[in-house]
Amino acid sequence: MTNFLKAKWENLIMANYAVPPEILAPYIPKGVELDFYEGKTYVSLVGFLFKDTRIFNVPIPFYGTFEEVNLRFYVIRKTENGEKRGVVFINETVPSKIVAAVANYLYKEHYVSIPTHHDWKTDGKTKQIKFDWKIAGNWNSIYAEAKEAGIPMSTGSIEEFIFEHYYGYTKVDEETTEEYNIQHARWNVNEVINYEINCNFAAMYGDEFDFLKDRKPDSVMLAEGSSVAVKWKRTRI
Repeated sequence: MTNFLKAKWENLIMANYAVPPEILAPYIPKGVELDFYEGKTYVSLVGFLFKDTRIFNVPIPFYGTFEEVNLRFYVIRKTENGEKRGVVFINETVPSKIVAAVANYLYKEHYVSIPTHHDWKTDGKTKQIKFDWKIAGNWNSIYAEAKEAGIPMSTGSIEEFIFEHYYGYTKVDEETTEEYNIQHARWNVNEVINYEINCNFAAMYGDEFDFLKDRKPDSVMLAEGSSVAVKWKRTRI
């Protein structure tokens, strides 16, 4: 199966919030249902670095490395051949208007282009990872300080639930959903010691998510990341 996109995803910060299922209901594509972890549904505010991006194995000059910030939630598709666990993106933010336009045109995604920045530091024992983005005239950020050494995710853990989703689902319209496959290794995670989140959720994702600005996340995670491939073929369901 042809790869549409190849890249490295590095230092993925996930701030995870348990939210009422009814908030997510309008965003659920046809053919999938919400995925629960211990009886709760989650959205994740995500920041990470897209690095050395290639489209059909061709490098993207000047635009191949960039920050992405997104808000996503978790779904499951039940088929005759088993269950497929995936994600739905409410919004994805990148700095390049070209990258956003191509993704929206080809794949009916929900990309917007705004200024972004990242800052990484390490002292050999811990690392400090920060992603910034500018919305409504102000800089927002997600920051995590974590132990330098990565460790495997535990089976059945919340980390496994959040990270181990290998399908994406796009709501084309009320009757049409597109499914695509994302391939990457099982990531190691870094134990988070401290974090800070400054996000204008209403400006980024709509008034229905404004309540998250005053909420402490249920968990904050940092994954080391890996090479990633997104398949060209999309299945309409």
